[in-house]
Amino acid sequence: ITLDDFDRLSEEVPHIASIRPNGEHFMLDLHRAGGIPAVLKVLEDKIRDAKTVSGKTIKEIIKEVKYIDHKIIRPIDKPVHKEAGLRILRGNLAPRGAVVKLSAVDPKMYRHQGPARVFNSEEEALEAIVNGEIEEGDVIVIRYEGPAGGPGMKEMLAPTSAICGMGLGDKVALITDGRFSGGSRGPCIGHVSPEAMAGGPIAVVEDGDIISIDMIAKSLHLKIPEEEIRERLSRWRKPEVKVKRGYLARYARLVTSADEGAILRY
Repeated sequence: ITLDDFDRLSEEVPHIASIRPNGEHFMLDLHRAGGIPAVLKVLEDKIRDAKTVSGKTIKEIIKEVKYIDHKIIRPIDKPVHKEAGLRILRGNLAPRGAVVKLSAVDPKMYRHQGPARVFNSEEEALEAIVNGEIEEGDVIVIRYEGPAGGPGMKEMLAPTSAICGMGLGDKVALITDGRFSGGSRGPCIGHVSPEAMAGGPIAVVEDGDIISIDMIAKSLHLKIPEEEIRERLSRWRKPEVKVKRGYLARYARLVTSADEGAILRY
């Protein structure tokens, strides 16, 4: 399965339940509305049958559904949104793709352009955010947090939480080769591939560079000439790995970028 598959499926499968932290209902509401079996029932025509860990097949579980609260779990012809929550962005900043949870983004931030504020670790970015160094309109770039750079691809929950806590959740964007928690909200673009440690363009973004984000057109661009990007990449040198011994060192040496699943190459 590829990022293109996720992109296609996100367009085909509707968003039928609005659940926190980005929606109006709680998980308990979903459970009381019929739970996952009820969700499967609503999506029945879009699901292939298969055996589940319960020992039953998906279709067998669907047949047992007795109740659905359609105020919580919407009918497929009256969804919360016609498309699912994920969107794959591409451009000269993410040639092999990046992922945004569109359902968690304020519509006024679907399109955004602003100056980059570049940090080489989650910790550096978090310090700048809590110290009030980030301004409205900025595009925070956190790099070297991908599968190899982390190593391990940490989630950026602390920076996104701090951004929202500072009242900037709908005023700045965050781009990273790391990943995000399901609890993250706002214009947070992760899984940028190739990652910085692999020499992706995110490695050569500089403070003040203008970054253009268009979640409707599915684009993510660094607004500098392509010749300048190539010249910067020719000067880029891979930094030392953060972990030099043990399993994580081996992982950092062998892992692929996020667009290939962050799996090990042998």
